[in-house]
Amino acid sequence: MANTTQRKVVVIGGVALGAGVAAKVRREDEQAEIIMIERGPFVSFANCGLPYYLSGVIEDREALLLHTPESLRNRFNIDVRVLQEATGIQRDRKVVHIRNLQTGVSYDQPYDKLVLAMGADPIVPHIPGLDLNGIFQVRTVPDADSIRSWMADPGVHSAVVIGAGFIGIETVENLVHAGLHVTLIEKAPQVLPVFDIEMTALVLSQLQDMGVDVLLGDGIRSFEGDVQATSVTLESGKTVAADMFILGMGVRPNTQLARTAGLELGPNGALHLNQYLQTSDPDIYGGGDMAEIVHLVDGERRWIPLAGPANKQARIIGQNVCGKTVTFHGAQGTSIVGIGDVVLGITGLSEQAANALEIPNLVSYNTLGHHAGYYPGALDITIKLIFDPTTGRLLGGQVAGQQGVDKRLDVLATAIYNEMTVSELTELDLAYAPPFSSAKDPLIMAGMVAENLLNRSAVSVYEPTDLGDSSVLLLDVRSDREVALGMLPGAKHIPLDQLRQRVHELDRNKPVIVYCRIGQRSYFASRFLRGQGFTQVYTLNGGYVVEQMRETIAASNVTAPLSHAII
Repeated sequence: MANTTQRKVVVIGGVALGAGVAAKVRREDEQAEIIMIERGPFVSFANCGLPYYLSGVIEDREALLLHTPESLRNRFNIDVRVLQEATGIQRDRKVVHIRNLQTGVSYDQPYDKLVLAMGADPIVPHIPGLDLNGIFQVRTVPDADSIRSWMADPGVHSAVVIGAGFIGIETVENLVHAGLHVTLIEKAPQVLPVFDIEMTALVLSQLQDMGVDVLLGDGIRSFEGDVQATSVTLESGKTVAADMFILGMGVRPNTQLARTAGLELGPNGALHLNQYLQTSDPDIYGGGDMAEIVHLVDGERRWIPLAGPANKQARIIGQNVCGKTVTFHGAQGTSIVGIGDVVLGITGLSEQAANALEIPNLVSYNTLGHHAGYYPGALDITIKLIFDPTTGRLLGGQVAGQQGVDKRLDVLATAIYNEMTVSELTELDLAYAPPFSSAKDPLIMAGMVAENLLNRSAVSVYEPTDLGDSSVLLLDVRSDREVALGMLPGAKHIPLDQLRQRVHELDRNKPVIVYCRIGQRSYFASRFLRGQGFTQVYTLNGGYVVEQMRETIAASNVTAPLSHAII
């Protein structure tokens, strides 16, 4: 006899996780009763696309609306209730207390399985003047509508963006595209704090080229104005005037409902889940920006609020709600951002994160053209690898450049997911044709550089306190043409092809730090010098390119860690 029991699934929250769960439940169980509760007016929208709508890059507002209550009802027979808010969960009775925000009427909604998909809330500190007009966030479609309406005023010519994370950077780019003069303020000592500081140099340079004023290491004290905000006062005492202000100071997991219901939270305040994405109550599931995730590199639970993991979790929760036992293994924080001509990507642990977690690591840099150098238009890509100093296992990586960054980042993310080593990276069989790559792709070359360090072709790490120290011989082996454009202070210049004839000019009693543009020629030179009997020979990790990145950071009044020199 057929089972006639109808499964009742209630999903609180929409967007990627909530709408994804509801649709997957329907595909798994045509008979289930599925109810979605959403406190906002839109149930499924592309929040990652909101900055691009501000500038008109995305012209059609409707393109941001992935699903409407009507489309979800027609396609999947889902009962979507917008402008309704879950105010409590009574777990012993298996009901959710719901309040209709339009009528004020409250009611109890029973469930068999409950899914929490409330995401994250923006961090909005208690700042004097925050209630003035002209201060916005970029979180929802109504937020974007309000900003677009404000920008339509012909008197709006300037904006301040507060927070230099991913959304902040994308918002800056699109406001500039819309013709505004923009000031970017970030309390951290760098833009995009998830990256290692030197890797953000290209973004800083791009912001300057775009005419953006960047203020780092300074927080917000208050907003000034009568009815409308006209300026912001910083903790340093500096005042910045503008016609509009956009807050992007980060988000925190929206777990008040879960906390009140007695569900277990992690130390970071995010919802604790097991491998099946169940909360401490097996009939309540969760995920997305409100929940913690196992980090794939070290297995620790962390909060990683990204769209990619949320979409994958939706599919798994939808299956498990319907009786399956599919596991979610975790995530590694793979992210990418573009501004102007510059693209920056990260996956796994950064060097600063690995050090903060006291995870032993080595670091290597490699810079090459994004395709064959003899094919017109090759542009630099710089790849930073973080890896285990004993096994060579990849722990993280960052890629900066203009073209081909996403391709290398995705390969690197796949390698880290599969716990590959830097040596295995050198063996990858990647596509090659001159317009697309080199016979030895930049990622493969990055693996070779790291392998040299790991295998003691580079024997030890040397951290000079001053590259211009007279007790250290700094040797530049680049060409005359390159040196004419600049060199490191105090360096001695001998082009690589002249080194054999001029080796007698070097003091064998001093440590020799060799550098070139990217590290390849300096590696050749260091091997030659060691063969000639020099015992203290080092190469500057990343070469002149990375040192220029550090100089860019230093020019922004930010202190960057000294580069490593390696034998």
